[in-house]
Amino acid sequence: MNVDWLREVCLSFPGATEQIQWSSDLLFKVGGKMFAATPLEPAPVFLSFKAEPESFAQLTERPNIIPAPYLARAQWVGLQTKDALPADELARLLRDSYDLVFAKLPKKARDAVSNAKPLVRRARSKKPVNKKRSRSR
Repeated sequence: MNVDWLREVCLSFPGATEQIQWSSDLLFKVGGKMFAATPLEPAPVFLSFKAEPESFAQLTERPNIIPAPYLARAQWVGLQTKDALPADELARLLRDSYDLVFAKLPKKARDAVSNAKPLVRRARSKKPVNKKRSRSR
């Protein structure tokens, strides 16, 4: 598992965005709220994400998974190694994190994410557009 895999998974969620913040951390957000973070430089924690209270307790009992620094009170866990979790389980937990954050967004922000259309540019036709001429009286 690497940053490219992580980007692919997190950006596959509807309305998910990425942003570099705090000089060297890659954050994944939905509706402007963070649901996962990974440092781009060597650090004691490879990846942090939000978990449900039950999952938080179970995950932090496993080796190489700790309460996330600065975010543990909000039920975030931190992976100390890239192989702390199997890829399929991690992908599911990242989706759970996304869903938890999405559910807490204001209705207007949830609607904006739900109604967002993928950015697709249409090819312009080469046929000139006939403009109506106004008549002068």
